[in-house]
Amino acid sequence: MPKLHFQHVTDWVFDLDHTLYPPENRLFDQIETKMTDYIVALLGTDPASANALRNRYWTTYGTTLAGLMEEHNIDPDPFLWDVHQIDFSVIDPNPALGAAIEALPGRKIIYTNGTIPYAKDVLNALGIEPVFEAIYGVESAGYRPKPEKQAFDAVFGRDKTKTTTGAMFEDDVRNLAVPKDLGMRTVLVSPTAESSEPHVDFVTPDLTAFLRQIV
Repeated sequence: MPKLHFQHVTDWVFDLDHTLYPPENRLFDQIETKMTDYIVALLGTDPASANALRNRYWTTYGTTLAGLMEEHNIDPDPFLWDVHQIDFSVIDPNPALGAAIEALPGRKIIYTNGTIPYAKDVLNALGIEPVFEAIYGVESAGYRPKPEKQAFDAVFGRDKTKTTTGAMFEDDVRNLAVPKDLGMRTVLVSPTAESSEPHVDFVTPDLTAFLRQIV
């Protein structure tokens, strides 16, 4: 039973996009379109080339922003503000998820590669912001993204996260390697419900149901 593996956990860390809401909401599709449009305007390229570049930067650097900062030295703040001006009404409130998270013993925080204001917008759409003690975004790590270790070190150091008694919930398998090395219990939230990566302890397609099993 998963419950036995989480009895020691005091610090619960949750990613945001595709972890607290499913990809079917297609919220991030809006962001990807905004990123592509931003690259078109920035570099004067065509949309197809800009979209390919966006995806390459995400694959190579962890986020599109990190690639744009590394290869084009952009100011991150205008980019981050622009790409998060989207429609949040596609997200339905999820009080059942909020109740499942609130029932966990200990501290609950958000750590996302998005921004703090964006995370608050998503959590408000879900109706679950009050259950979290703190919210950290890419700006909290000096704009360095997960899966970089220095990003985790910055956020966990600032938060004083007890990683040896912590758990991390993520949809991107890359972002669980460092938490596992830090001694955290790791959970991949994925519709496929499978992973062969050694740094993934559990996989679930349904976060709410999984959390109910461990309380």
